[in-house]
Amino acid sequence: MPILNNQGDFFIIKAKDNGVHVIGLTRGNDTRFHHTEKLDKGEVMIAQFTEHTSAVKVRGKATIMTKFGVMETDD
Repeated sequence: MPILNNQGDFFIIKAKDNGVHVIGLTRGNDTRFHHTEKLDKGEVMIAQFTEHTSAVKVRGKATIMTKFGVMETDD
């Protein structure tokens, strides 16, 4: 069954170490932090860009998978 997606693209973050921080940033005139998650080694987070989330910051060793490809952080 396909996932209906009326908002933004999905992306996946897999922690390669303990303590990876995933920080959601808001849309609008002032960009602000609005949500944070902390992942431990092996944990996976599936997230989506929304009307509230325009960007995501990843701090720590992680693999980030998007429709554009796979990226590794250099932490």
